[in-house]
Amino acid sequence: MKLIRIFIILASVLFQAAAAEGEKAALTLPEAVEIAVKRYPDVEKARAAEDQLKGKIREVRAQAMPEINLTSFATRLRDPSLLNASGLDKFPEELRRELVPVGVNLFDYGVSVKQPLYTAGKVGTALRLAKIEAEGSSVDVSRAEQDLSISVVRAFYALLWAERNLEVVTGTLEQKKAHAEMARIRFKNGVATEVDALRSEVQVANSQAEVVQANNAVRQARALLNHYLLRPIDFPTKALGEFVEKPPESTDVAALAKEAERRRPELMRLRIAERSAEAQLQLARAESRLKLDLAGGYGVTSRLPENLFNRDFVRWNVGVNMTLPVFDGFKRSGMVWQATAYQRQARLEREKVEQRVRLDLRQALDDLAAAKETVIAARANVQQAEKVLSMMQNNYKYGAATTLDIVDAQTALAVARSNLLRGLHDHSVARATMRHAMGLTPWE
Repeated sequence: MKLIRIFIILASVLFQAAAAEGEKAALTLPEAVEIAVKRYPDVEKARAAEDQLKGKIREVRAQAMPEINLTSFATRLRDPSLLNASGLDKFPEELRRELVPVGVNLFDYGVSVKQPLYTAGKVGTALRLAKIEAEGSSVDVSRAEQDLSISVVRAFYALLWAERNLEVVTGTLEQKKAHAEMARIRFKNGVATEVDALRSEVQVANSQAEVVQANNAVRQARALLNHYLLRPIDFPTKALGEFVEKPPESTDVAALAKEAERRRPELMRLRIAERSAEAQLQLARAESRLKLDLAGGYGVTSRLPENLFNRDFVRWNVGVNMTLPVFDGFKRSGMVWQATAYQRQARLEREKVEQRVRLDLRQALDDLAAAKETVIAARANVQQAEKVLSMMQNNYKYGAATTLDIVDAQTALAVARSNLLRGLHDHSVARATMRHAMGLTPWE
């Protein structure tokens, strides 16, 4: 068993590697979402459920169609029923001695037909219920695609942030290396202290650790995106594009919620669930009503095989069966009770989700506003920090600034750039979340 597991794991890894071979590493956000939607199992499961419901519709529709069966059997039997008949003792003794049952063959073949004539709307309601559920399964596919899309968008922006953050951290390291080299030269020339040189080298070492952490963040973000793309975890996927800085089309939560109620797959599914509950209630009520079926049969029954095509041995029957339930131990009333409760449950669930959508929209708008303010402030800080660093570097050349001044300016610039990058990331994610809450594609 252990060898079989190892073989399966190796086969899976080789399959993924073969599938990933030839794929381009650099992807835009729409391309990443498209790949994930085509491959990710959750979407495929939703599509399989949709196909299953299509089969259910055909199954339910069959209840309104005629049922035709070909039947045939061959039997050998001995039946002493006549000897057990009442009044046989009054027959003459000679006749009773001749009435000895013997084994005989019996052959039969024929066709039987059954056609519902009247079901009090039961078949029509069941068919409508199946179609409603099939419609809901289509919405489930859309919901699975949207939920996957927002996960891919967040993973994509996380990778984009990690890659940009690595650039920022690497740039800061290069600045500190350049300053450390300058400090060593000035120390050798006797115009700077050894403390300045050592302090610069400590800052370089600290920045190298930050670069290692930034590289780890890139690997982790890439692994998560590859997970959604069904690629090998270490596939060199790269995020192409920029962060989104568009303002929201509207800040009116009521208007956005109205749009969300029209588009959001969850709400569409719950409205379908309410319709399904209504159909189930009608179906439960139909169980206690009159039902009429047409039943008929045609065939041949004979003891001898040579008579199987003799018209004298033809048998046929036709009739109408009526069924009117009278008492079933309150089974049907229990079904009605369940359907009524399910209808109320579906309505309450829809109202709860509508309220949650409004909350999601409010939170997304607040996150957008906060991220916008962060971006504006961070951009101004970056410009000021770059100017301060440039001034400190020039002053240091002429002995008017210390290494500590340079370190402070470099740290301030790194923090400002990091804040700007985080603000851009948060703004993009908040906008994607708002679009997802409205039932729109999370990307633009």
